[in-house]
Amino acid sequence: MSFQDMYLSELSEMASVEDQMARSLGRFADKATDNDLVDLIRAHRDRTEQHRDRLADLLRAHDADADAHSDRSMAALISETGKWAETIEDGTLRDAGLIASLQRMEHYEMAVLGTLASWAEQLGHKHDATTLAAILEDDKDTDARLTDLAERTVNRAAA
Repeated sequence: MSFQDMYLSELSEMASVEDQMARSLGRFADKATDNDLVDLIRAHRDRTEQHRDRLADLLRAHDADADAHSDRSMAALISETGKWAETIEDGTLRDAGLIASLQRMEHYEMAVLGTLASWAEQLGHKHDATTLAAILEDDKDTDARLTDLAERTVNRAAA
């Protein structure tokens, strides 16, 4: 296996991450009770769908398959988030749990995206590096918005 092979494998994993999230975020938005949280999750789902498509484009440009890998780490994070969403009856507490879980998902994404952007740069894939850095910035923005919402209203209401 070469560094390029490892990069493409991880890029395919990231495409799986975005696909899994895109398919799950609507369900989590439906479980949220805070209107700002619902809107934030739905907006993030829309951006995640765009991210998924951009990653698929990058993989196609390298003649690689976006469906070659399925990321099990994100599957586990989504499963755990689903447990919070289904088992916590109090809406305010559920919202706090959803934010915490969504931030775990975001942090995982950010870790992988940062690595991929660095690898793309090292491999001379300037377009890939720029695309990955832009997606990373979107995820950082979502994380900051989740933090703001949690600190401003949701966690206070839950406490």
